[in-house]
Amino acid sequence: MILTLMEQVLMPPVGDGGVRVHMLAAPVNPADINMIQGTYPILCPLPAVGGNEGVAEVVEVGSDVTTLRPGDWVVPIDAGFGTWRTGAVCEEDDLIPVSKDISLLGAATVFVNPCTAYRMLHDFQTLSPGCTVIQNGSNSAVGQAVIQIAAALGLKTINIIRDRPNCAVLIEELRSMGADYVITEEEVMSSGLHQIFEEVPKPKLGLNCVGGLSGGLVLSNLDSTISSGGTMVTYGGMAKRPLQIPAKSFIFQNITLKGFWLTQWKRNHRNDKAQLKIMLDSVCDLMRGGHLSATHCIQTPFHQYTRALQATVQSYGCKHVLIM
Repeated sequence: MILTLMEQVLMPPVGDGGVRVHMLAAPVNPADINMIQGTYPILCPLPAVGGNEGVAEVVEVGSDVTTLRPGDWVVPIDAGFGTWRTGAVCEEDDLIPVSKDISLLGAATVFVNPCTAYRMLHDFQTLSPGCTVIQNGSNSAVGQAVIQIAAALGLKTINIIRDRPNCAVLIEELRSMGADYVITEEEVMSSGLHQIFEEVPKPKLGLNCVGGLSGGLVLSNLDSTISSGGTMVTYGGMAKRPLQIPAKSFIFQNITLKGFWLTQWKRNHRNDKAQLKIMLDSVCDLMRGGHLSATHCIQTPFHQYTRALQATVQSYGCKHVLIM
């Protein structure tokens, strides 16, 4: 059960280094639900405002603010900002500007999932055009961004999904985004990927957001060359099952296991806004160039927020974005 209330509160005055914003749109992500449930690594002091991601318009700035002005679109840098509200007063350093020449939904959803995909494709292996990436949870928002960014980089993708009633429709949808191969977990277990590896090299990079058996399918199909073994990056655990790692993966196959959490990456670079801006601008450039589209979203009026929350906890649910 998710207990949330909508309340009206007075906003504080804008200080010299402060900024007042009007929220325009804010998605509802699974991590937001986890935070409300108390199962996320970040727990905000109560009472708290939900929502970690969204886009706002600057309404007023303090006399010492130099990087923002009224009319700018901005996104919050850190998790726990509380984007499910119509307005907020915060500090200049809490925000980073985002281009207004991408769509509203694109701006509202750009700074978490697409940036997670961008970082994982750039930070863990040196990949050149023709290299292969394998991932599970390929229909997730991050998975879809991986497909599109990888295609723009000239990389091949092997995309594992769970079987489901509309599987054929989903496969075609992912292929239309640039996926080279889309295969169900059941197909990988029964037939393997030998035929695919006759056409593309074994992956140097594997991305795991599911864990359990599905994570093992990613791991077992990585490049296992002893001199240059592959890397599996875990950034989620949707199955809530632990990974089972055979000793041979470390001893004989030189496989590397890493974890990634974009929130921590942002915090590590909090004092280097140039790095944050380079990442954000790169992803926005992909959007402007037609190489990356915003995840299909259902736009939900803010006062109907309970509908968006309940839909987010449903399996195979579509992302909801609250429109303020």
